Amino acid sequence: MKPLAIRTQSDMKEVLLEPNALGPEVHYYMIRGGSEKKNVTIWEPGRIGTEYIISFGHYHVLDFDEKYEILAGEGIVILQTREIDPATNKPIDEKIISFEARYVRTGDIIKIPRRSGHLMVNVGKSWLVTRDDSPVRPDDADPVSHPSHADYEPFRKLQGAAYYVVASDDSENAKPILRKNDNYLSAPEAKII
Repeated sequence: MKPLAIRTQSDMKEVLLEPNALGPEVHYYMIRGGSEKKNVTIWEPGRIGTEYIISFGHYHVLDFDEKYEILAGEGIVILQTREIDPATNKPIDEKIISFEARYVRTGDIIKIPRRSGHLMVNVGKSWLVTRDDSPVRPDDADPVSHPSHADYEPFRKLQGAAYYVVASDDSENAKPILRKNDNYLSAPEAKII
């Protein structure tokens, strides 16, 4: 297994607020070592249009706890939980019952709740670097870029998370704010904490 994968501007278009806006050629780099060696992800700084650089976003399809350590930089972690259809006991992708956008910085440790949708956003002026302990199965079809424990389809289908993290204005000193993703049927009001 080659442990390095990258997400390019082309790879990210399906989850961006402005898919055709200009951005860096590479958005982030993933080095996968699994739960023993850990996984390292490095996000480029910058924006695509008004939106800050993000990871693709996914839900875990296996029940396991995941921990992210912020090794360098500053960002926002997005956590969202889907409503469960009582008739089928399956999640409803378009209906979010809880949403959290939380600032993180060097030294922070973030626990990702089981079955929670999540992604990271680089809102700083330098690289955002994280280490996590999610499992990697070398026998997966694409264990580094698309591990089998992750379901990327809901984020692809709905063009991102329930809220986008965008710049408050065009200036260098703009502040990150949330903008609702209208592809979702419902999501609670949210702010960055």
